[in-house]
Amino acid sequence: MATAGQTINAAASRLAAVGIDTAHYDARLMVAEVLGVEMRRLPASHHVELNGGETACLAVMLERRLAREPMSHILGRRGFWTHDFLVTKDTLDPRPDTETLIEAVLDALDDRGLPRRLLDFGTGTGCILLTLLSELGHATGLGVDASPAALAVAGRNAEALGLASRAEFRLGDWGAGMEGVFDVIVSNPPYIPDGDIDGLEPEVVRYEPRSALAGGPDGLECYRRLIPDMARLLAPGGVAALEVGMGQAAEVAGLLAAAGLSGASARRDLGGVERCVIVRRQK
Repeated sequence: MATAGQTINAAASRLAAVGIDTAHYDARLMVAEVLGVEMRRLPASHHVELNGGETACLAVMLERRLAREPMSHILGRRGFWTHDFLVTKDTLDPRPDTETLIEAVLDALDDRGLPRRLLDFGTGTGCILLTLLSELGHATGLGVDASPAALAVAGRNAEALGLASRAEFRLGDWGAGMEGVFDVIVSNPPYIPDGDIDGLEPEVVRYEPRSALAGGPDGLECYRRLIPDMARLLAPGGVAALEVGMGQAAEVAGLLAAAGLSGASARRDLGGVERCVIVRRQK
C-alpha cells in the first residue's frame, strides 16, 4: 500500500499533466478527505498507508478531478469566509473574490449590533447573506433567487450554520413585486459577457450554471435590471453593495447614480481588481 505522501505526489503528477494549476493542493485535499483528517493535520499523516477502501475512494475522486470537475463538487462543499457551504451543480461556487464585498459591507456599518434587515439578490448558496448574518448577530435577511434548486441549497446552508431562524429564502425575479425597505442590499449578479463564457476554465463552463454567469452581451444586463429595484428598496442611510467584473466598476457606479444612488466607491480584491461597488443612501 502507498503512503499518504506517495499518493499525494502521484495524484498531483497526474493532475498537473492535464493542466490543472492547483494539482498539488487538490491532491492534498483528496487525501485528507479519504483519511478523514483536516488539511492542517495532513503532514502528520504522510507516512500513513492508505487501506484498500481509502485507495478506491481516492481513485474515484481523482478520475472526477481529471475530468475537470471542481473540487467543490467532488467534496460537496466550498469554504468561504469562516464557514463551509454546501454547493451543487445548481449553484455558483463561492469564490474568495466575493469576500471583498463582505469586507466592504462590514466596514461600512458603524454599529454591527443593530437589528438590521438584509436583502441578497441572486443568493445562490446563500453564502453572502449567511456570512453577513453570522457577523451581524441581530440582523435578519431575505435571499431571492430565480432557481428553486439554488434556494433549496441556501436553505440547507442556513440550517447547517444555525441561521435558519434569521434567514428567509424566496423565489423571485430580482425585485419584481417586492415591497418594504432594507438596511443592506447586496448582490453578486451574473456579469460575464455572453461571448466570454466559453473561454472560461472547464471547471466553470462544464459544471457551473450558465444562468449564474451570463450577464448579457456586455456583462451589465443584470445590473440594469437590478439596480432600480435596489434603489427603490434601500432604506435612508442604507448600504448597497454589488460585486462587479474586471473593468465594470465605473459603469455600475454610473447606473447607481442614474437610479438616485450617487457617491459610490469601488473596493479592490487581493488581486488589485475593482471587485465591489458600494454606496450609502443619504438619510
